[in-house]
Amino acid sequence: MNQEVFEAVVEALAAGEPAALVTIVKTQGSTPQRLGAKMLVYADGRTVGTIGGGCYENDAFWKARESLERREPLVASYQLTDDLAEESGLVCGGQMDVYIEPLEPAPPLYIIGAGHVAYHLAAIATSVGFRIHVVDDREKFANAERFPDAEAIVVDSIPEWLHHADLPAYAYAVIVTRGHRHDLDALRALAARDLRYLGLIGSRAKVSRVFEALTDESMPAECLRRVHAPIGLDIGAVTPQEIAVSILAELIAVKYGKAGRGEADATVRSLRWTPKSLETR
Repeated sequence: MNQEVFEAVVEALAAGEPAALVTIVKTQGSTPQRLGAKMLVYADGRTVGTIGGGCYENDAFWKARESLERREPLVASYQLTDDLAEESGLVCGGQMDVYIEPLEPAPPLYIIGAGHVAYHLAAIATSVGFRIHVVDDREKFANAERFPDAEAIVVDSIPEWLHHADLPAYAYAVIVTRGHRHDLDALRALAARDLRYLGLIGSRAKVSRVFEALTDESMPAECLRRVHAPIGLDIGAVTPQEIAVSILAELIAVKYGKAGRGEADATVRSLRWTPKSLETR
């Protein structure tokens, strides 16, 4: 049974799909599964394997979902009393502890735009485990020579590709195109998506204009509140290399739960600063 779980773990990690591994680490008395039995719980609720079934497995399932959300491991203890055994249809009366471990696959990072900031971001984000996808409508910029470590390079109309692309909820996306119109098109396509991270580069004034344009198009305020804009941690970055570092720092902070999505209304929130000169990239 564990062989199936191990194979599912390998597949989940390779696909960058988050999941939590539930393992029986301690048993005493009669239990429905042996020490070491495993169950894999995906973020969308799918499971592979079993730790014995019944009410306690259902409880472990929800604790695994919680572990994934908090990105923290935990231990759950179960007293398999006669009442619980009868309710679950199990013949047992022992105790067991399970260890629930959220897996950390290499997350996909979609870089929308292939200019200078994108070039430097892809290079350093790869080194810390992000799986790079580059999207641009210019083959001169979006090519394997400039992005040798990219898992995928898409040369296509940015809004058209994003409209049809199926980005998973655990994906990170940064919008660093060459201009206002392309940024607006990309954010229009992505703002309503449920993504782990969505960031938009630009000056405070430019971000405000983009947000106002989408608000005028009836984009819900909640969607815009989730956008990190201007993108990156405020470290006083000026050059494309420095801005790439500030973006990666924010991505890492979000990955480990140290930075959340926007909390104030998008039209009045305090925006971090990015040089206006970088609006044309």
